[in-house]
Amino acid sequence: MVIPKLDHFIDGALVAPGSGKYMAVENPATGEVIAQVACGTEQDVDLAVAAAQRALDNPVWRDMTPRDRSALLNRFIGVIQQNAHELAYLEVISSGGTISRIANIDLLLMVESIMSMADLIKTYPFTQSLPAKPLPELTDVKVVKEPIGVCALIPAWNLPMLLFINKLVPALAAGNTVVVKPSELTPQTTLRLAQLLAPLLPPGVLNVVNGIGPVVGEALTLHRGIGKISFTGSTLVGKRIQTNAAASLKHVTLELGGKGAAIVTADADLNAVAQGALFGVLLNSGQACESGTRLLVHESIHEPLLAKLAEVAGRLQIGDPLDPRTSIGPMCHAAHGEKVLGYIRSALEQGARLVCGGERIIVPGCEGGFFIAPTILADCHNQMNAVREEIFGPVLTVIKYRDEAEAIAIANDSDYGLSAGIWTGDVLAAQLLARRLQAGSVWINDWHMLRTDVPFGGYKQSGQGREMGIAGLESFLETKAISTAFQRDPAKKTMTYGVVHKSA
Repeated sequence: MVIPKLDHFIDGALVAPGSGKYMAVENPATGEVIAQVACGTEQDVDLAVAAAQRALDNPVWRDMTPRDRSALLNRFIGVIQQNAHELAYLEVISSGGTISRIANIDLLLMVESIMSMADLIKTYPFTQSLPAKPLPELTDVKVVKEPIGVCALIPAWNLPMLLFINKLVPALAAGNTVVVKPSELTPQTTLRLAQLLAPLLPPGVLNVVNGIGPVVGEALTLHRGIGKISFTGSTLVGKRIQTNAAASLKHVTLELGGKGAAIVTADADLNAVAQGALFGVLLNSGQACESGTRLLVHESIHEPLLAKLAEVAGRLQIGDPLDPRTSIGPMCHAAHGEKVLGYIRSALEQGARLVCGGERIIVPGCEGGFFIAPTILADCHNQMNAVREEIFGPVLTVIKYRDEAEAIAIANDSDYGLSAGIWTGDVLAAQLLARRLQAGSVWINDWHMLRTDVPFGGYKQSGQGREMGIAGLESFLETKAISTAFQRDPAKKTMTYGVVHKSA
């Protein structure tokens, strides 16, 4: 098998790394090397930023109207649909995500994300005229929304294609140009999408520089030619990016870790909870920041719900992510899988009870992958490492509570605040309860309810800023006020000029 080389994509063309070096990309399900990706350098970043700046100054891009930009974005949809099979396959073999999820959720959300943003910018008030006021004098004032400039987009490895589109579309909708750094673990679909979309754009609008975070990511976050950083990843790296960006006061959007807590009330439907809560924690094998990893269960239904959870989990198929029947795919790599098992062992040592799972599974035909059985841990509490820290694996920790006040206190006792949820028979009461949960998204009787026109982001150490919807668009815009004086005769500007130019 010929192993493809993945170069950078700069100024509309593939560009070999200045270092001449490449690193291996592995299929998480098999451990096989499926590509060699360029090891980018600071000099490669400089080339990409320069290309993006030239494109920003290109009148073809700079002066494009919002309506024309909307039409251009809608053309992205055709490109994705025409290449859906190739993109889905590349996403599976690089990220380990199941083909059923990518085909039925990711690709649809990508199209919906583009459609939502394309519709939004047709009516968004990029220019607003304020009403005239007599004091200190009549003026014409326009508030104008303009692109920030060259933006660096750094999506995570777990949902690379969807995260890339969710960052790219609002950046371009606002009129920016971009330099993208894909994860070195999952660069294939980002690079391929960039190549497919680039013919619709002026050269240099969309650039990709591959490489590792400590080199390429560091260079982007420190580069004085970058005006905005949009990052999805760990809280630890997010803090580093915020520190680097502070040197030149870059705009920053950070979508970071999570430890989603779901409160299950005494009147909740146990079957609905079991299926929904497991969907919340097992989608992408738990490798999603907004996963519902803490299940807070009222003591009156605690044991029956544990039994139902174990029953439903036992029916799920662990296997080859290319098989449409597979529910649970592999961990991103072996080292991460061992880390997940370490959290499980730690919880058991701290007094947790293993309800099911807790072990590595060997999948025939995918012996080189690291698969972990869906794991449910009972008798947990908020002092356990597995409860406080983001595991990023198929592990659900269950905590018993007595009353609503205790449930809220447990849910909010976390460094994170990305997602939260309520499973209940009383959706009206849940509306009030949702207001007391410290999270950017609160879902009632469901999980992963991600609409592309709804802002997404976190409280506390789960991030800064919001993506998607109007908030996502505005995170890529600067605000400028343009004021024009009606009165041109200096002698008649007595209320303003007269403060300085006094008559003798």
